[in-house]
Amino acid sequence: MKLKMVLASATAVFALATGVLAEGTVGIAMPTKSSARWISDGNSMVNQFQEAGYDTDLQYAEDDIPNQLAQIENMITKGVDVLVIAAIDGTTLSNALENAHYAGIKVIAYDRLIRDSEYVDYYATFDNFQVGVQQATSLVEGLEERFGEGPYNVELFGGSPDDNNAYFFYDGAMSVLQPLIDDGTINIVSGQMGMDTVGTLRWDGSVAQARMDNLLSAHYTDAQVHGVLSPYDGLSIGILSSLKGVGYGSGDLPMPIVTGQDAEVPSVKSILAGEQYSTVFKDTRELARVTVGMVDAVLEGGEPEINDTETYDNGMKIVPSYLLEPVAVDASNWEEILIGSGYYTEDQVK
Repeated sequence: MKLKMVLASATAVFALATGVLAEGTVGIAMPTKSSARWISDGNSMVNQFQEAGYDTDLQYAEDDIPNQLAQIENMITKGVDVLVIAAIDGTTLSNALENAHYAGIKVIAYDRLIRDSEYVDYYATFDNFQVGVQQATSLVEGLEERFGEGPYNVELFGGSPDDNNAYFFYDGAMSVLQPLIDDGTINIVSGQMGMDTVGTLRWDGSVAQARMDNLLSAHYTDAQVHGVLSPYDGLSIGILSSLKGVGYGSGDLPMPIVTGQDAEVPSVKSILAGEQYSTVFKDTRELARVTVGMVDAVLEGGEPEINDTETYDNGMKIVPSYLLEPVAVDASNWEEILIGSGYYTEDQVK
């Protein structure tokens, strides 16, 4: 991972190192400010693009699909040189991207694959299947640590069905969990499985909390929850609220093992408090550096560094991608990973 970080960093600061600043405007379309993660992404990109000499136009759509579409179309009209898009719904941008293509504007999908368009030039993201593997591995390790030998009662939550990444997270997790379900080590008490059943639209924590409430009242009046697969910290907080509401984490009901993703501050604090068990850290600074490197390359008429040309089929093409490595974080390594890397200060999480 360190080598990838160095390569990405070197690419991003090439213009500064040579004393030659780039020129051009980068339109950056982000989904929402309701998640601290996307705020961090936006800030990282603006800072690094501006350091490299680019102008930026950063827009947040607050999870409103027509709003994001209008923002992107406005950026095209204003004549940005490149579009960097973290799509709310990766299937709704085809017409806008066709307009971008014919206006000579390159398109980079940022962390969420844009589907059903041949005009997505590159994709910068993390190894999303591996995110799911790390979540499920952490879940199993936590179950063994806290509850000894199985069988374990577990419930599954998925991300937003309109986000292509949600399927990679779920499939990665199930590559670890399915054999344990098959051999009886893990029991999905509700029987609810598959993204069409366990998906959580817009990654909404309140929706996750309401579903967890329903699961508890319908299936756990006489049984104990041992673990919950949660693909995102915002969902984890809602799930934990539901669990605490019926007494988990107090008395003789230990807190179930609950996973997460994005290492958001409330969830890091929850891990330190012994509530959420783990999260997955995706360093948005590194993703921004990769994206800056991609923009530098395409505007200079070159080819950006790519390390995956097989995984991400958007329905129209295999999108050339650069995948960064995620890192599993729990109470044993949070300080080394999150504080040691400078991503957070100790004051932010304590």
